Parts: sequence; C-alpha cells; structure tokens
Amino acid sequence: MTEKEKLLAGELYTVDEELAGELAACKKKCVEYNNTPREDKEKRQEILRSILGKCGKNCNVESNVWFDYGYNTEVGDNFYANHDCMFLDTNKLIFGDNVFIAPQCGFYTAGHPLEASLRRAQLEFAKPIVVGSDVWFGGGVRVLPGVTIGSNVVIGAGSVVTRDIPDNSVAVGNPARVIKTLPADSGE
Repeated sequence: MTEKEKLLAGELYTVDEELAGELAACKKKCVEYNNTPREDKEKRQEILRSILGKCGKNCNVESNVWFDYGYNTEVGDNFYANHDCMFLDTNKLIFGDNVFIAPQCGFYTAGHPLEASLRRAQLEFAKPIVVGSDVWFGGGVRVLPGVTIGSNVVIGAGSVVTRDIPDNSVAVGNPARVIKTLPADSGE
C-alpha cells in the first residue's frame, strides 16, 4: 500500500513525497483564498471549489481558513464557517446541509499513536469525521478523529468532541456529552 492508501484506510502512515506535495499545494491555495478580498466573492468561490472535494450551493467560508489536503473535505448546501477555522482533513471530513461553524473551530481527522517509539518514527493515523445536517458548532469547538455527529445537533462553545453524538442533541464540555435532547426537526 502507498502511504496515501494507508492514510485513507486509517492505518499508520508517514508523510511521503506525494503527500508532502499535496499538503504544500493545498496550503498555497489557502493562502490565496485568505488573501482574496471578501468582496471578490466570485474569485473566492472559485478558489474554494478548487480546494474542496465537494462544495454544495451557498457555501461561505471566512478567512483565515486552513485545510490540509482540501480534497478530503465535502460540504453540503448552506455551509458557513466563520473566521479562523482549521480543517485537518487528512482523512474524509464530511458535512451535511445547513452546517454553521462559529469562529476558531477545529476538525482534526489526524492523530498520533500513544507509543512514543511510533511517534518518533513520524507515524500518524487519520480517521474520518462525519457531520450530519442542521448542525451548529459554537466558538472554539474541537472535533477529534473518528467522530460522527448526527443531524439536528448543537455543540456548545469550547467543547471537545471525542465520541459520537446522536441526532437531536445538545452536547457540551470537555469531553462533550449530551445534556439535552431536541425535538426531531420536521424540516419546515
């Protein structure tokens, strides 16, 4: 298996020349996006669509934003990410429709092994993050590798999401835990 195949399979991998080149290319696009004036909406959309693997209708991402690879991130319709968000999309990072992200949130598909010898060998892993539709993330939320967040969910500001969150939930804290069940949304 190539390092990229290991990465996408959730196995331990190391950043080889191919992955390093893809990381550098994405960072260059992020710099271009972040330096393009907000008023130049058409140019910003063009750059954003060249970064993301999938970009639905009405997608708005404020500067400064950072992606690792870009092509592993898929966003649905009516997506909004406020200032200073970080998307470490080493593995798949999938967002449904009507997702709103407050400033300074981070979504981290990448992680490092607990064993020091493996970290010294520069091995890491990546697990996908999947977010349903109609989800709101408060400011400063962090979502860790391998987490699935259901639909009709609110994640409170400052929370660290370490495990799955079911549909129709409000979750807060470090680690985030469900504190309230929301009525199922009728879609109206």
